[in-house]
Amino acid sequence: MPASAASRSGVFVPHKLPWHKRCAVELLCALIRLLAATWRTKWVATTKAAEEANRKVSSVIFCIWHNRLAMGVVSYNADARKRWRSEGIAAVVSASRDGAFLASILEHFGMEPIRGSSSRRGAQALLEATTFALEKNYNVVITPDGPRGPCYKIQEGIISLAQLTGKPIMPVAYEARPKLVMRSWDKFQVPLPFAKCTYFYAEPVYVPREADEAERQKIRAHLERVMLEINTP
Repeated sequence: MPASAASRSGVFVPHKLPWHKRCAVELLCALIRLLAATWRTKWVATTKAAEEANRKVSSVIFCIWHNRLAMGVVSYNADARKRWRSEGIAAVVSASRDGAFLASILEHFGMEPIRGSSSRRGAQALLEATTFALEKNYNVVITPDGPRGPCYKIQEGIISLAQLTGKPIMPVAYEARPKLVMRSWDKFQVPLPFAKCTYFYAEPVYVPREADEAERQKIRAHLERVMLEINTP
């Protein structure tokens, strides 16, 4: 059965990379490492309250906008794990062809890809993310406006994961100067050589297990507002 097809049971099988794209991943990862070696990076709490609150949490659900992935790939497994202790880090990635490419990049940087999105394999991805967060004590990364937007809009998946696991959502922002802004739907950002990259984190956001739909929507709106406040376009 082709990797892109659904089986007769109705289960969607995530796309896999052909050999020539695997070679492209190798080259791209080498370029990312070369660029990252020139970046000057630091992590900063947005407020004193955020700094204090984050001393009390360990594994978390990182919330980042889709267009900040280039900066996140390098920093999460190294810097973030020093601040939010866990056994590893996993990231929810689309089950599409583009997602297969990104998943391969994440693996090169020591991150476990979880294949799924709101449109494809969403329930399976949520189940796998819950397993990573609870049973394996992993940090989990979600781009809540991915994989296709709308840009800067929080979708329901990250709220559901936080409610199921009891893990806090960690709003994270990145700013890079100088940077390249691409002409994609999300205006994807890539730090240029010798860029100054600042990583911001806000106070953790919790979703009570007993939260009803009205409370979930209130928390979703709050998280979206925080992410817009701490991220520079």
